[in-house]
Amino acid sequence: MTMGNYTASYLTLFRSGELNKRAARLAESLSSCELCPRRCGAVRAQGELGFCRSGVLPVVSSSCAHHGEEPVLSGTHGSGTIFFGNCNLRCAFCQNYQISQAPDRQKVNEVSLERLAEIMLSLQAQGCHNINLVSPTHFVPQIVQALALAAPQGLNIPLVYNTNAYDSLTTLRELSGIIDIYLPDLKYATDENAEKYSQAPNYPQTARAAIREMFRQVGILETDTDDIAERGVIVRHLILPHNAAGTEESLQWLAHEVSPDITVSLMSQYYPIHRATQYPELARPITAAEHAVAERSLAKAGIENGWVQDPASPENYLPDFTRPGHPFGS
Repeated sequence: MTMGNYTASYLTLFRSGELNKRAARLAESLSSCELCPRRCGAVRAQGELGFCRSGVLPVVSSSCAHHGEEPVLSGTHGSGTIFFGNCNLRCAFCQNYQISQAPDRQKVNEVSLERLAEIMLSLQAQGCHNINLVSPTHFVPQIVQALALAAPQGLNIPLVYNTNAYDSLTTLRELSGIIDIYLPDLKYATDENAEKYSQAPNYPQTARAAIREMFRQVGILETDTDDIAERGVIVRHLILPHNAAGTEESLQWLAHEVSPDITVSLMSQYYPIHRATQYPELARPITAAEHAVAERSLAKAGIENGWVQDPASPENYLPDFTRPGHPFGS
């Protein structure tokens, strides 16, 4: 399907036969997994589990037409969200920890490649604007294999790669020409906090390199005449208490090392859930003052494209961009 004059990127690779070649190459990686920066070498094809605790079959915890994403993704019909189970991080404050950090319970949510393709097609049939792959890093081979099954059956809407950005450049390069919209987090500015709160060695360096590669592939966010995203990068940054995320440093880096025209989603939904209360500095929501400082950091960086999420109360901390917020830029 075209959105205006736009055609989903992977269709070109499908028609040339390159999509199937990529799927086959990526499938080989399950024999010694180096999909993410941990490069643990797990023989997933034979049932061995690495840090992400994921095997050969994709784990789909849920799927839906999601209306709580950024406006350019949710639009009027929703973003076709597929929540993958397990994760290559261990964030102490993960709001989806029941999905991301409970591999034994997620085992029952394993699906075949054919079923994953069916889910993609079903979301498209519901009218969703895109297929939104949430926490896809550890299932990239399975996603591309399922895509190769779904494309000849009529899948034709953009793919969103919704990631924590702890991604391997090698894997991302295999996704060039497949992914239309990259939606990475930029969680931390220091190695110390990344290791402490997410068990993610070298996260800032790794995530920054990944975001540069994403931007190289798809560039500035582009939307159609209905303001629905077609292509580009949106970077999410979650404000943490006591500036644990290094907000100003991260925003400055985005503006000066990627592009001042980068689209940023500044998120205020932090809530001390899961293991966050084990860390006194994370044991409360962000304050109005911290939110204001983060907003000023956007202005200081000169970033004018994106959204600032409304500060969320403890009773309503899930993403919600439909409430009156603070959109900025034109």
